[in-house]
Amino acid sequence: MAAPKKKLQGLVAATITPMTENGEINFSVIGRYVDYLVEEQGVKSIFVNGTTGEGLSLSISERRQVAEEWVTKGRNKLDQVVIHVGALSLKESQELARHAAEIGADGIAAIAPFFLKPWNKDVLINFLKEVAAAAPALPFYYYHIPALTGVKIRAEELLAGIQDKIPTFQGLKFSDTDLLDFGQCVDQNRQRQFAFLFGVDEQLLSALVMGATGAVGSTYNYLGKKTNQMLEAFEQKDFSTALNYQFCIQRFINFVVKLGFGVSQTKAIMTLVSGIPMGPPRLPLQKASREFTDNAEAKLKSLDFLPFTGLKD
Repeated sequence: MAAPKKKLQGLVAATITPMTENGEINFSVIGRYVDYLVEEQGVKSIFVNGTTGEGLSLSISERRQVAEEWVTKGRNKLDQVVIHVGALSLKESQELARHAAEIGADGIAAIAPFFLKPWNKDVLINFLKEVAAAAPALPFYYYHIPALTGVKIRAEELLAGIQDKIPTFQGLKFSDTDLLDFGQCVDQNRQRQFAFLFGVDEQLLSALVMGATGAVGSTYNYLGKKTNQMLEAFEQKDFSTALNYQFCIQRFINFVVKLGFGVSQTKAIMTLVSGIPMGPPRLPLQKASREFTDNAEAKLKSLDFLPFTGLKD
């Protein structure tokens, strides 16, 4: 059975895919990006080619190249590199899974196929089983994000007996606000050493109380340091301080959500905070407006999240 070198836990940054102004992938900045995550944000594990990374908007060839670059540049710097290999086509998912194993990734993850959808948990498990089997030496994680896939199969149901079908299964990325479902995932699997990775950054403290072992999210690219302080306070059972950190993070997320917050805006904020150009998103997404960036910058400064003048252009 595949076992990670160590359990995937703590903060995992859902990486952005940097692009040039004409929509090509900008591989040249990924080395700087790795160093920034580790040195400035204290984040040492990453989730590549997921929602934030526009994985489903990239070609299979591009996804392979992006995965290779992160594994190569992260060697001896990052703790774990998990590659999202989900696709509409089983064959493409299997190809990406095999490739992740070949390049030395630490794990793979997959969403549910979302066009011709699985209609119950057994059908979904059969699909995931075939993906995981293509990389039998790698830990496999299910990426549960029903708001985007439209697959409403409860994660709690899916986990029942899943290791009997998928021996490499190690846990899930739970990107949903249903804390009842999440809580039952933890409660009913206490005896298993699953990684319960929460994916709704603004609710992380609630998930920690319910037993989350870590978190995968886009804001850890630029708010990782602040979120790590929350995790540290929680570990020390200083719940009042942990709550203050969560509220501070929520103030920013609440502000940008009201302006319209998604992958495009995440790219703009990361450029602003890190100084590393993330570029525009790929169509059908539209580039964040200058008005959004100016407002986000002002809010970041007011919350003391932006220690220096960012690069808006």
